[in-house]
Amino acid sequence: MKSFLDEHFLLHNETAVKLYEQYAKDMPIMDYHCHLSPQEIYENKTFGNLTEAWLYGDHYKWRLMRANGVEEKYVTGGEGVTDYDRFLAYAKTVPMMIGNPLYAWSHLELQRYFDVHEVLNEKSAPAIWEKVNAQLTGEGFGARDLITKSNVTVVCTTDDPTDSLEYHLKIQGIEGFDTAVLPSFRPDKGLELNRDTFIEWVGKLSQVVGTDITDYDSFLAALESRVEFFHSVGGRVSDHALDYVPYAAATREEAAATFAKALAGEKVSRMEEDGYKTVTLTFLGKLYAERGWVMQFHINAARNNNTKMFKKLGPDTGYDAVNDTPLSAAVIGLLDTLEQQDALPKTILYSLNPRDNEVLAAIIGSFQGGGVPGKIQLGAAWWFNDTKDGMLAQMKALANVGLLSRFVGMLTDSRSFLSYTRHEYFRRLLCNLIGEWAEQGEAPNDMELLGQIVQGIAYNNAKDYFPFATVPESVSASK
Repeated sequence: MKSFLDEHFLLHNETAVKLYEQYAKDMPIMDYHCHLSPQEIYENKTFGNLTEAWLYGDHYKWRLMRANGVEEKYVTGGEGVTDYDRFLAYAKTVPMMIGNPLYAWSHLELQRYFDVHEVLNEKSAPAIWEKVNAQLTGEGFGARDLITKSNVTVVCTTDDPTDSLEYHLKIQGIEGFDTAVLPSFRPDKGLELNRDTFIEWVGKLSQVVGTDITDYDSFLAALESRVEFFHSVGGRVSDHALDYVPYAAATREEAAATFAKALAGEKVSRMEEDGYKTVTLTFLGKLYAERGWVMQFHINAARNNNTKMFKKLGPDTGYDAVNDTPLSAAVIGLLDTLEQQDALPKTILYSLNPRDNEVLAAIIGSFQGGGVPGKIQLGAAWWFNDTKDGMLAQMKALANVGLLSRFVGMLTDSRSFLSYTRHEYFRRLLCNLIGEWAEQGEAPNDMELLGQIVQGIAYNNAKDYFPFATVPESVSASK
């Protein structure tokens, strides 16, 4: 029997071990989509204890604690509850998490960052709490320190078009910090016409650009101004949360009429909203293509499902789920509209529903070209698919109908500075999958070829795909 989380964790054949140890293990990380705070990076935020690093804002852990019967005050905090109380509640939950990736992730983080190899449970919790906290409150465990220790070359945060990006600019002036921290353009609030936030957000955008937004033309001009500003700060990616994929053929005049209706405080119909979103996304896609950006669509999340808890705690607190809206026709419509206008940027399509893996893997094959390897990407397994089975399913779907070897690989999609062990988890699975193919005679026993593919997916493909200006050249970690 293998030991828990030993050096060959998830590596079940000799070829997999060689691929991981000789090619994947020491590769840098490009975290091209996450939710880290640029302010915390600039300030090199330190953590007073493990609860602050682990449980403040981590809705992955919160969901499992609730499922284990933990009272809410120990999950998200409450009067009279200490950070140690919350940590102990999580420690009691951990033994029940076997089979969930958080079980492995939590222990990997303890091992890799704090040299703690004990299994976390109620009995071991006090000693682990003391050992980890002694390190966290010492030198070398601030936010930037953890990024550097994790060998991260790029961090792309998620930023509203109205953001000043002041902390991104400040980070660029820090001597000795070599990681590029870059913004991602996330204009969701400008697309959701029927949300209460729309009018207020348009007003904020107007203030930021310094011009009155009175109609659709001035709105689009303001968005273009902010795209240009993000570009000047080093931003080269956009991100769109599309809980469903909108597509309805509409003219610019029709979109303008819908925008005016929403700006006047009136509700718009689903057809009107879809037409507006289609025209606006097409406009934005053109802007991205002109500047060489990468466009990302995160699709099929069902958000804020528990109304009672949403009113109490707000969004991103563990009450989201997988959506199951149809997407094939809409995705094809959006991509084809841009392609017909020679304005389709590099694009990454992620679906939260694993049912969509093969659908999207096939769709992207219809829009490859332009001499760009993997121009349209099947995005990494994310959120509820960020699991052993989910990662393997995504990679196998891509391999079955496309080119796994051109995949741009893993991202954290995280708010935690300790989450980079997820790249190790992913790389081990990748090496084991390719190792199995080689061991079974489905791929040649050519370590140079297989190692090149592994290093491409681990880092080099992303390095070549994203047009970031301040990133080291593609690297080889072969031994």
